[in-house]
Amino acid sequence: MSTLTNLLVIAKEPLPGRVKTRLTPPYTPAEAALIAEAALADTLRTVLAVPARRRVLVLEGRPGPWLPPGIDVVPQCAGGLDERLAAAFAGCTGPTLLVGMDTPQITPELLDPVGHFDRDAWFGPADDGGFWALGLAAPECAPPDLMRGVPMSVPETGAVQRRRLVDAGLSVRDLPRLRDVDSASDAAYVAALAPHGRFAATLRRLTPVGAR
Repeated sequence: MSTLTNLLVIAKEPLPGRVKTRLTPPYTPAEAALIAEAALADTLRTVLAVPARRRVLVLEGRPGPWLPPGIDVVPQCAGGLDERLAAAFAGCTGPTLLVGMDTPQITPELLDPVGHFDRDAWFGPADDGGFWALGLAAPECAPPDLMRGVPMSVPETGAVQRRRLVDAGLSVRDLPRLRDVDSASDAAYVAALAPHGRFAATLRRLTPVGAR
């Protein structure tokens, strides 16, 4: 894999009641926050293993002890997720890949196709109709409306965003389809895929409310 110029992670500070609210129930808000923190920690660990000149956490909230060295932190801008994604890319030049915090099963090998730099854009679709990764070879040349106005958190989010890339004349390489962690069943599924990470370990030691 060649070296990316920028590798971005967009995330929320893992605070009870602010993250992974669809995990409650069966988990408590505090437990949901622990699960979110573990997912973010595993994602950042993968980011550190991928060749990149600059690694950045685009964060809503404040960094905590879960943040490892070697990753810069910039605040998310105000507005909807489409605006925040656009702003994250606006500060970048050169090959840039952005991932979220909801796919702790990602690995450096999964991101390897991005490093071949043989496309204008990279797109990682999610099972729920969204996307888990978005990359641009030259974000400084991208049209300003590439992400703004894309409806977020709806079943057609991914399809609309990918169509925006194609309509802008960009060649797109699709990355593997992954399952986001939104519900308790998602969490169990993803933990089984990546049983050796912090995410899976955290899930194993938490007992859903109905099973206590």
